[in-house]
Amino acid sequence: MTLLEETTRNINGPDTAAMEQARKRWDSVAKPLKSLGFLEDALIQIAGITGDPKIQIEKKAVVIFCGDNGIVEEGVTQTGQDVTAVVTENFSKGESCVCIMAEQAGAWVFPVDIGVKQLLFGYGEFVDGADHLVCRGGKVRYPIWNRRLMAGTRNFTKEPAMDRDTAVKAVETGIQLVGLLKERNYQIIATGEMGIGNTTTSSAVSAAFLGVPPEMVTGRGAGLSTEGLKRKRKVIHQGLSLWKPDPEDGLDVLAKVGGLDLAGLVGVYLGGALYRVPVVVDGLISSVAALAAATICPMAKYFMIASHASAEAAGELVLDALGLKPLIYGNMFLGEGTGAVALFPVLDMAAAVYNRMSTFSQIQIKEYQPFEP
Repeated sequence: MTLLEETTRNINGPDTAAMEQARKRWDSVAKPLKSLGFLEDALIQIAGITGDPKIQIEKKAVVIFCGDNGIVEEGVTQTGQDVTAVVTENFSKGESCVCIMAEQAGAWVFPVDIGVKQLLFGYGEFVDGADHLVCRGGKVRYPIWNRRLMAGTRNFTKEPAMDRDTAVKAVETGIQLVGLLKERNYQIIATGEMGIGNTTTSSAVSAAFLGVPPEMVTGRGAGLSTEGLKRKRKVIHQGLSLWKPDPEDGLDVLAKVGGLDLAGLVGVYLGGALYRVPVVVDGLISSVAALAAATICPMAKYFMIASHASAEAAGELVLDALGLKPLIYGNMFLGEGTGAVALFPVLDMAAAVYNRMSTFSQIQIKEYQPFEP
């Protein structure tokens, strides 16, 4: 039995008893009932994921899968593939947007090279909490986990993006990563990605899963001209027509028109469900990976927390398909995990109220009573 098969077989549902205890705790807190809205729901969900009504999310990780996409050959991006390597190395130095945000949020960043076209400086093992580390090529803050499976995927207008075995290995890489983070006592994980061309792959994957025309789910990405957008949509049509990915088979869709970063994130969602660690979904690419994970194992969606509704064309469509409600509407579309990390301080504030606020009985006032509006 493969790790993926073993994982999906051993994923069980949320702990409903822990959720009920968390719900009662919220209702006992001295404030109007349900007045923190989705924040209350999120903490009740975390209790169900961990099986513990005592909410602890102090130790946070940001997992960023990085990989190149062969479809870039078709002129679907404003920049070249070399940018993937530059940004990935910036993650290792702590210089990207998500790294700066993560530092403010008290989270540690784990960049993963799962298929960047060129070799990078900064490869190293997992270390958290150190100021700087000397790795291949110099001093870095966040060592890059080297799990390269290919030097980028193939151009899916000419051949499938990857073979099925590679897709399985990429998913299993994500599962293994969550296992390592669980061993290091991480309590919540944000998902991120980097890969020039990955709005094209994620749009193709979402069109396949949702059964809608590419025009409905394909936007300008990092900034395409109108002509570039037409070309991007045409390319997605080509790939879907050529390979006819099976929407009931998540691995088939990933292998034919997906990306290594997407497949790695699928593993993070499945690993979160297996190891009972809440996983925060970022923007379009992360949410499309979440949809793929839920296709492979429907139970996995109960272990996902949506951070924000991406401004990309398919952002809310994909979350709706998952049945997830975002907590932030910020018109964001950067990726990297920035939206997921932006949710961390909000969850911290909710957890502080949940854990520390006095109850009605403690301050000796009458509790609010539920009513039907």
